[in-house]
Amino acid sequence: MTALSVRALTKSYGGVRALRDVSFHVSAGELVAMIGPNGAGKTTCFDVLGGQASADAGVVQLDGQSLSGMTPRQIWRLGVGRTFQITATFGSMTVRENVQTALLSHRRRLWSMMSLAARAHAAEADALLARVGILQHAHQPCALLAYGDLKRVELAMALANRPRLLLMDEPTAGMAPQERGALMRLAATLAREGGTAVLFTEHDMDVVFTHADRVLVLVEGELIAQGSPAVVRANAQVRETYLGSGNA
Repeated sequence: MTALSVRALTKSYGGVRALRDVSFHVSAGELVAMIGPNGAGKTTCFDVLGGQASADAGVVQLDGQSLSGMTPRQIWRLGVGRTFQITATFGSMTVRENVQTALLSHRRRLWSMMSLAARAHAAEADALLARVGILQHAHQPCALLAYGDLKRVELAMALANRPRLLLMDEPTAGMAPQERGALMRLAATLAREGGTAVLFTEHDMDVVFTHADRVLVLVEGELIAQGSPAVVRANAQVRETYLGSGNA
């Protein structure tokens, strides 16, 4: 069943056309990678999907419901979780408190955050931290964590929303190779066991071709190819414009 449907998405910044009639879908339980060179439009696409930017034209639907004109908060409420290329956590708060804050937001209780964050949903927060493999850092301020560990905290915060769609912008950046594989195996488990649609961007082609069910290729805002990892890897235009002969 299609969870995310994107049709003819177009976005320009001044004279630069960041997205050109981009169309694709992500099904529930599917792990889809969006790849392309820097400046291809991947983050712009994620910004439109998450409500951080508005499209000039096109349609974005989650389970058949249009997301057009919605704020990031409204889209979050519908069940869209996101991790960012540059991590977005509260550095002075502990790892657990960051996840507790996300849980309070999910339950519409942020009005009481200051009095509740230290104690509310602690067991649930710890369960999420354990799931992403970072429970041992629960009491540490996020400002003291390595960048790869911050990526895990951000994922736990995104999961607090019990997302129907999870957007992961370069989720393995800053991680050692073995950590990358573990995180993407977790993302695949979330997708297949929980029925979550997962769309991620990634520059590590080993991660992409090992873990993605399908691959979308953006170049200069245009979707030039999509399909299984094997089909995309064999695409002559993709090899010429992005992968290079060494990845053929």
